[in-house]
Amino acid sequence: MTPPDRVFLVGVAGGSGSGKTTVARALAADFRAEDVQVVLMDSYYRDRAGVPLEERARINYDHPDAFDEALLVEHLEGLRAGRAVDTPVYDFTRHERVRERVTVRPSRVVILEGILVLALEPVRALLDARIFVDTPGDLRVLRRLRRDVHERGRTVDSVIAQYLETVRPMHEAFVEPSRRHADLIVPEGGHNEAAIEALRTWIGGLVERAGPGRGAPA
Repeated sequence: MTPPDRVFLVGVAGGSGSGKTTVARALAADFRAEDVQVVLMDSYYRDRAGVPLEERARINYDHPDAFDEALLVEHLEGLRAGRAVDTPVYDFTRHERVRERVTVRPSRVVILEGILVLALEPVRALLDARIFVDTPGDLRVLRRLRRDVHERGRTVDSVIAQYLETVRPMHEAFVEPSRRHADLIVPEGGHNEAAIEALRTWIGGLVERAGPGRGAPA
């Protein structure tokens, strides 16, 4: 795949369960991989393989320190420069990285999705556009509960405990304040079809602006 003339980095942030993943994937769905790709910030949780499993479960995964910020910045800079990167794969049931990596090649638009995308200044500084998905707290809690039980092997009690101990306090301390950095706020997440359609059109404009690719015919 020929690297594009320009790589646009778009951040999609919001609270856990806000629908930001749905928004990011909906924006990429109508485009080819060489035009638009989604990178998950969750892939960049720090590797906890050297920490006993019981201790891993008690780590605050909603604090900025839970993420490998340096590696994420390095990879975003690489994509922006037209280089492929090998992104980590994270096992949420064991709180550790697996050996496999996923190679991401630079596309015309790279969408970075995650709760703290707009809260980490070195990451935020690399973004060409910043989107915040705003969804009521009760809906976010229910979505997170369903996801963690069905997809991540958690118990209902553990999800509720984690929400009360870390998720809600970290949302109030880091996620919610980061909305002030957003260029656009999308209410109701993936259910806001009008906003998603408008964003798709805008993404299409970025794809055109990125150019035909280095060394490719015009």
